[in-house]
Amino acid sequence: MEEDYKANNIKVLKGLEAVRKRPGMYIGDTGSKGLHHLIYEVVDNSIDEAMAGYCSEISINIKNNGYVIIKDNGRGIPTELHPTEGISAATVVLTQLHAGGKFDNDTYKVSGGLHGVGISVVNALSNHLKMTIHRNKEVFEQNFEKGIIKDELVKIGETKITGTIIEFIPDDTIFEETIFDYEVLEKKLKEIAYLNSNLKIHFSDERIEKYETYHFEGGIKDFVKDITHNNKLVSNIIFYHFKDENVEAEISFVYTDKYDDRLKSFVNNINTKYGGTHETGFRASLTRVFTKYINDNNLIKSKTLKIDGNDLKEGIVGVISLKMPDPQFEGQTKEKLGNAYIRPIVQKQAGLFLAKYLEENPDDAKNICNKIIFAAKLRDDARKNRIKKQGKLNYVGTLPGKLADCQSKDPKDSELYIVEGDSAGGSAKQGRDRKTQAILPLKGKILNVEKSHPEKVLSSEEASNILIALGCGTTDEYNESKLRYHKIIIMTDADVDGSHIQTLLLTFFYKYMRPIIEKGYLYIAQPPLYKYKKGKIEQYLKDDEELNSFLINLGIEEDEKDNLDTFIKTSKYKTALSRLGGMFSLEKLLQYIIEEIDTEKMYSEEVNKKILDFMKENNYNILSSNIEDEKMEFYVQTNNGIEDIVINDYLIYHPYFKKARNLFNELDGLIEDNNYIEKLDEIIKKSKKGSYIQRYKGLGEMNPEQLWETTMEPVNRIMHKINIDEEDIAQDTITLFMGDEVAPRKEYILRHSKDVEQIDF
Repeated sequence: MEEDYKANNIKVLKGLEAVRKRPGMYIGDTGSKGLHHLIYEVVDNSIDEAMAGYCSEISINIKNNGYVIIKDNGRGIPTELHPTEGISAATVVLTQLHAGGKFDNDTYKVSGGLHGVGISVVNALSNHLKMTIHRNKEVFEQNFEKGIIKDELVKIGETKITGTIIEFIPDDTIFEETIFDYEVLEKKLKEIAYLNSNLKIHFSDERIEKYETYHFEGGIKDFVKDITHNNKLVSNIIFYHFKDENVEAEISFVYTDKYDDRLKSFVNNINTKYGGTHETGFRASLTRVFTKYINDNNLIKSKTLKIDGNDLKEGIVGVISLKMPDPQFEGQTKEKLGNAYIRPIVQKQAGLFLAKYLEENPDDAKNICNKIIFAAKLRDDARKNRIKKQGKLNYVGTLPGKLADCQSKDPKDSELYIVEGDSAGGSAKQGRDRKTQAILPLKGKILNVEKSHPEKVLSSEEASNILIALGCGTTDEYNESKLRYHKIIIMTDADVDGSHIQTLLLTFFYKYMRPIIEKGYLYIAQPPLYKYKKGKIEQYLKDDEELNSFLINLGIEEDEKDNLDTFIKTSKYKTALSRLGGMFSLEKLLQYIIEEIDTEKMYSEEVNKKILDFMKENNYNILSSNIEDEKMEFYVQTNNGIEDIVINDYLIYHPYFKKARNLFNELDGLIEDNNYIEKLDEIIKKSKKGSYIQRYKGLGEMNPEQLWETTMEPVNRIMHKINIDEEDIAQDTITLFMGDEVAPRKEYILRHSKDVEQIDF
């Protein structure tokens, strides 16, 4: 081993190679979150220009062909030669990590981008990136591919404007998907506009023909108004702005008739989801000022009732936006502010303002204080009831009677299965490993906690049983050392009711036991969807893809085993065609375009004639056709009436189309005469003949041995870990699906109905 370890084993990754080798280190992951992070990194540079006072407008445009164009009217990245690197400063910024203006305190007093890796990382992870700079009355341009310089920065014209344009397309060999989500970006860009009231953000998406401009003169006060637009407000929305030395802050908040705490905090536009010294300072001033006002005005009649910080959290919705030089964050995630000197500044300034506000606005003061006192009474009553019921304040009383506990007392080895109903609970109890697996059956459905008061939730039987079984308390009183299991697994039927119970439980854990999710302890069990049985062959299969692969493997002839992977790819190709057919109609025509048409010539007369000839040969009843720039349109009479078939860039650059095209290119020529789909159908038909394929809907359809073997046995089971990637999106999703408002839920269902592949009745 020592002889094999030599100097040439030490690899040096130069330039941006490290980013391409380990992209997750720089953008978190290569999934959807990391993909969207590319846009945020570029926009952050423009935002820093805005905070410095040099940028008033930013535009983000998603093109049909997958490119993103981000433009600002800032000063433009410097194009002069860098004094030490010997190349343009703009090229340095695009090609070297930890290079940028954020390290020079004279350039940016306040900055959200702190590490200087942003735009260079975007460059490294893009198939192609073009930089255009308007600066000093000149226009410069430079191109890159996968972080590598393709040409020098050159002057291409003159201009009267200033600013930077970045145009890029993500590298589809690195990212798992390259589809930008309009709704995710819309939320983020609106948030940025709220936090920067002097800024206009233009957002357009050519794929869905949407264009929006976000500009909020009211700033974070408008932000709070937006968050609470469906809520009944207890008071007017309160707003305060202050400057103290190098620190500038805006604070806006209001109390609603709801029960949760929705205080958001930001530092230099960075979302500090875990708070920090700025948020601690504000909450301390809130508690001190309101407690003093309540006591000074004798608003509490009970001598034993005391107000604490938790009472002021109930129903608050607010935003704190802090601008400061050199913020220090705890950990690598920039999610908690650590600068100690910030707390006394915020506490003092907010305290002075609040004391004055309450004196000058007695109606608001009275309404908010009544809300706080009511919360305190409910909390005190609940505390007394828990003491009376359990003898202790925390949830470590007698374990629930329905809990079949495990023998292990080590939380790291212990698992709790929360199952639906006594029937499934009985099978799970019989099939489990008693040493490490505990079972807690639920009686019916847990409360929808989004609509219920906390005290009603915590006093309900199902919620109480979960809390007592886990032993660690709710979010506010969470005690890691008392948690009895480090795997909590939701196991429900694979039908509508089971999905509903999953949703109710996920909402409960998110609202009342969030640390369980944040620490990675919460899972959803994934029972198999199918069971294949033919003679002595018996196989469980998790989903459609695994079923198809199994059927192909079983039905293929021995002398064709070498072609197994090819037929599996064929199955995936057929699935991609089917999905395209569902979205764009007429699958056969789409297959012809994918297999026979050069999309580079798509909108030519030659291609238009080919498609028309194909449609006529296949008896399409064509009423009319039209060809324009980047668009072909055919009106066809079908059994369902007149159908409008549009072939444009949205189709050609659609991910399903690209996936189908790539799969076809891999398949083309591998199977004789290109009759791969016909052969595939024969293979699957052969495997299905004489077999019984059961599609499971409920755990009750399995006996204890089957449940153990497929869903609970650690080696074979499949489980999905629950994560919170974006807290705002998680909260909005819960509000949408579990909240009081029906209209937004109906609109969502109508908008996404075309995406549904299977519906249970």
